[in-house]
Amino acid sequence: MRPAIELPTRIARALVSASNQTSPTRSWTPQLEHTLHRLGCRNSLSPQLISRVIDPFLITHPSLALGFFNWASQQPQFVHDSISYQSILRSLSISRQFNAIDSILKQAKAQNVVLDGDTYGSVISSLIQGRRTKNAFLVFNEVKLLSHRIGADICNSLLAALTSDGYLDNAEKMFDEMCMRDLPFTTIGFGVFIWRFCRNANLDRVLRMLDDVKRGNCEINGSVIAVLIVDGLCKASKVNEAMAILNELRIRSCKPDFMAYRIVAEAFRSNGDVVDTDRVLKMKRKLGVAPRGNDYKLFVLDLISERRVIEAKELGEVIVSGNFPIDDDVLNALIGSASAIDPGKLPTLLTLSNLSRNLCKHGKIDELVEVFRVLSNNDYFEDKDSYSVMVSFLCKARRVREAYGVLQEMKRKGFASSASLYNSLLEACCSDDLLRPAKKLWDEMFANRCGVNLKTYNILIGKFSQVGELEEALRLFGHMLENGVAPDATTYKSLLEGLCKEDKIEAALDVFNKSVQQDGILSQNTLRIFILNLCRNGHLVVASELLRSLTVNKGVGHSDSHVVLLKCLADAREISIAIEHIKWVRDTSDSMLQAISREILASLSSSSNPGPILQLVQSAQEYLTFDDVSWKDCAAGHA
Repeated sequence: MRPAIELPTRIARALVSASNQTSPTRSWTPQLEHTLHRLGCRNSLSPQLISRVIDPFLITHPSLALGFFNWASQQPQFVHDSISYQSILRSLSISRQFNAIDSILKQAKAQNVVLDGDTYGSVISSLIQGRRTKNAFLVFNEVKLLSHRIGADICNSLLAALTSDGYLDNAEKMFDEMCMRDLPFTTIGFGVFIWRFCRNANLDRVLRMLDDVKRGNCEINGSVIAVLIVDGLCKASKVNEAMAILNELRIRSCKPDFMAYRIVAEAFRSNGDVVDTDRVLKMKRKLGVAPRGNDYKLFVLDLISERRVIEAKELGEVIVSGNFPIDDDVLNALIGSASAIDPGKLPTLLTLSNLSRNLCKHGKIDELVEVFRVLSNNDYFEDKDSYSVMVSFLCKARRVREAYGVLQEMKRKGFASSASLYNSLLEACCSDDLLRPAKKLWDEMFANRCGVNLKTYNILIGKFSQVGELEEALRLFGHMLENGVAPDATTYKSLLEGLCKEDKIEAALDVFNKSVQQDGILSQNTLRIFILNLCRNGHLVVASELLRSLTVNKGVGHSDSHVVLLKCLADAREISIAIEHIKWVRDTSDSMLQAISREILASLSSSSNPGPILQLVQSAQEYLTFDDVSWKDCAAGHA
């Protein structure tokens, strides 16, 4: 026989080699027992040898480890002790062989074998990860005297698991046991527990629990705990209690941050309680602190690593709905774990909208697309509303190809595409200068009878005017008038800006006359835009003549349009043209001259660059009707 130190290696290699020939491989068969007999190792059997073969050589081959353990049990005059039991339980725990674990534990108990805390810890941890939470608690209950040897981390994991899986009575017993044995609490353990527990408990009980935790050697993050408590209370419609506990939390060094106050304020707002909403927001400004993003990042990642995915998702929703920043790695972890969520617990449409808005705001477009991919794989998008959210945010993210693909998928499933979805796609195309696809979408809208509306026209007219395709813009303008779609200020603004930029003054005047025919108030707003664009493009004399003509012939010109013109003339240092215009106004309407004088004086007082206007006023003061005192005071202030 080789030296004893080599024997575990020889046995393990022989078993692994022989098991490669079995079917299935690495399974225990009688042939492996013959292999052991040929090695002649029965006379050398001891619990220490069993342990050294299993750990480390067979630790990840549970079938071989258990077969070897059981074979040794059958050998004459051989008895396992704690060393061999602990090694086999470690192997079975790693591979989550739960039936075998239960059987080995019963054997050990029947033979009065004492196992160490580390072994029980590995068993409990394995049961938690395998979602056998109640069994894990039963094991803990049998060996709770070894709590300190099992470890505070595993105890906190069990507390969180019992809570998350709905065993609240057992979770409360676990909490009391940890308090009695002075085991330190972590944010994961106590946080998940109190988040759920406070929904059905009175405030005094919640605060006593918090005091018990704070008295120990705890490792909890006070602000995170505060958010979890108030969120739990608000989810249970205990909004008044949530507001009352804010001060109690602050006293106990669990200072609520902006997230906590926002949760309570939003709960009051959703109830229509404006007074209490304002009270909480004032408390937030006075007493709150900005959330420490890294604290929430670590907590969410810890939740995911503990497989508390539902809780991680809920906290992610709280962060996103409040528009608080969230790091890439946290988002990636949440997205990656989303496929493990029960489809019945997928995010609501409101939550998805909030998440998508937050991702777009922070430029996390790849993450947004990945969220939609994961949800699609879970059959999340099953109606028009959910599809509309996806199309809308893909367009905001300017992922036109993906958005169009979703639109086609909707059509295949029989969902009618609305004008609003096509408008979103049109805006995205125009933002990226994709005019040919935009024109095709326009044709498709008519083919599908989607109901082209004012926004559709404005998107395309605005883009065509911007890029100088004015004939196309005017064609669409005529098309909308023929179809009874009334232009608005946006329509006229786009056209007049484009036409003036290209010096198409006659066409611009025709467009403006349409606004006069359409609506008097609309034409006044349009006139200001028209005058401003004429001046910006150097048509100063044309603007003055146009304004005089409109004022005399159509009664369109108001004092504010004249003021726009005079300011533009002052900025261009065309003082002579401005004075001629002022003279004309004086001769035409004294009341209008007084109104223009007041507006120019007001603009002089509020302007950050009053020089040009001051020069105009000084040159034309004999024609303008300023009050002497106000004019002198204003002029002195800008001298």
